Amino acid sequence: MTITVGEALPEVQLTEATADGATPVTTTEFFGGRKVVLFGVPGAFTGVCSNNHLPGYLEHLEAIKAKGVDAVAVISVNDVHVMRAWGKQTTGLGRIAFLADGSAFFAKAVGLDLDLTERGMGIRSKRYSMIVDKGVVTSLNVEETPSTAETSGAVRLLELL
Repeated sequence: MTITVGEALPEVQLTEATADGATPVTTTEFFGGRKVVLFGVPGAFTGVCSNNHLPGYLEHLEAIKAKGVDAVAVISVNDVHVMRAWGKQTTGLGRIAFLADGSAFFAKAVGLDLDLTERGMGIRSKRYSMIVDKGVVTSLNVEETPSTAETSGAVRLLELL
């Protein structure tokens, strides 16, 4: 079942890609006590993710933070090494958090997993954005199809803040 507005994020172990490597972090540690914008993508280095979704958040990062957001993070069902390389390649590493959900534990726990096995991609994440305030979801925006990034894009999210 998909997480809904008003629900707390489940406790899940993630890995944050940093300039120094990999840092294990739980959802409670990462989201607790602050306001975070999280956007989920089906995969790092994919067309819409790299050319539209992520660049929008990097472009509007300061405007998002000016609305009282403490951090912006992207999460994908990729390993931390892929997320770190993607962060470096896009110049986003150190500006936003790159969270690895390599085994799709988070995607499954919040009901936003997407089975792309028949397309050779295995279990992935749906494309979405959410606002999380002190661990509780206050806004959730899920794309109808993973090939668009409008409902979950930075411009739409700014309207919701």
